[in-house]
Amino acid sequence: MGRVHPLNSLVIDTSTTRTSCALFNVSELLFEGHHDGAIEHAEALPKLVAEALKIEEKIDQVVIGMGPGPFTGLRVGIVFGQTFATARNISWVGVCSLDGIDIDSQSYIVATDARRKEIYWAHYQDGERVEGPFVGKSEELATKLEKKFGFGFTEPLYPSPHLLLAKSISMNFREPFYLRRPDAVPTSERS
Repeated sequence: MGRVHPLNSLVIDTSTTRTSCALFNVSELLFEGHHDGAIEHAEALPKLVAEALKIEEKIDQVVIGMGPGPFTGLRVGIVFGQTFATARNISWVGVCSLDGIDIDSQSYIVATDARRKEIYWAHYQDGERVEGPFVGKSEELATKLEKKFGFGFTEPLYPSPHLLLAKSISMNFREPFYLRRPDAVPTSERS
């Protein structure tokens, strides 16, 4: 059985080139803001949260997009959200960021930019993830018959704070979705 929404939820996601922040009272949107810039998450997120806190300072939970996404940007949102929750002694809930992309279709695939000419993608049936998330080349999906949306197929799509909040009722991922090995390796592991 899922959880009930706490009174005030702060929703943040930095899994794409967009930094997003929203504040909800149960399911009523009180604030929504975003900033586009792939390397500006660390600067943009505190400013967006500060704007949200001007509207309502009492936060009962933080909902965090856990990716998949590029390592550095994703870490900014996760660490910020976890630290904010810990400092206020409130709970945080992790959700799959791809689950926050809403498509009005029965069976579909959504994709976001994974950089290095790759995409993060997942397959959905009636709004529920049935396959993924994965990382790979968009060409690898050529044999899949489902409609494809997002990076590499249509205009870029971004997770919806409304949908991330809704998904937080039924899921709570405690680890980020890092789908590839880091570029940096310890000196002892280099060949």
